[in-house]
This record gives sequence, C-alpha cells and structure tokens, in this order.
Amino acid sequence: MNADFWSRLDDLLAASEVVIDRPKGSRHPRYQEFIYPLDYGYLAGTASGDGAGIDIWLGTAERRRLTAIAATVDIVKKDTEIKLIVGCTDAEIGNIEAFLNGQYMSAIVMRRP
Repeated sequence: MNADFWSRLDDLLAASEVVIDRPKGSRHPRYQEFIYPLDYGYLAGTASGDGAGIDIWLGTAERRRLTAIAATVDIVKKDTEIKLIVGCTDAEIGNIEAFLNGQYMSAIVMRRP
C-alpha cells in the first residue's frame, strides 16, 4: 500500500480533535439493538462522505496509532464512508468488523502494513 496514504491519515489524525459521541457500551440512537463495542466518534473540523466529521473507532491500546481503516457501504443511507480505526488490537478490529457487517451495512477492513 502507498505509504503516503497512511502518512497523510496520520497527519489528519494528529491535527484533529477526537470527539467521542458514542462511548463503548452505548446504544445506537436510531437502532437500539446495536451496542457500540468500542468508543466511536469523529474528528472535529473534518468532512466525510455523509457531510459529517470523519468517523473514528478508538481502541484500548496505549499508543494512539492508526491501525486500520474500514470502508463501508450502507444501503439504507445510500452512502459509503471510510472510518479510521485507532489504537485497536486484532480482537477489537474483529469486533468492529462484526458491528459494521449486518443486514443493511457491509464493511471491509484494511489493516495498516
């Protein structure tokens, strides 16, 4: 994979405030059956495909390093997005994949080389 891609995402992450608006264990605001397995939020002052801030999953690793990204497609919202996965273990990445792959949404995860 292109090293510049990951480096630019690192720069974006370092220059942005992380806002966690859905803490681990909270329920999705519209779909109460979905419980967030990790802290989930966005990067303030950024824009994603849906017009809101770039989404971020935050794991438990001490080092806040970008470990992967998830590319999603949502047939209800009719959109696609890239979500940053930061400081996550392999098990946490697996939990994110399980959360994002459901009846109306699918995701693939690309781990950082």
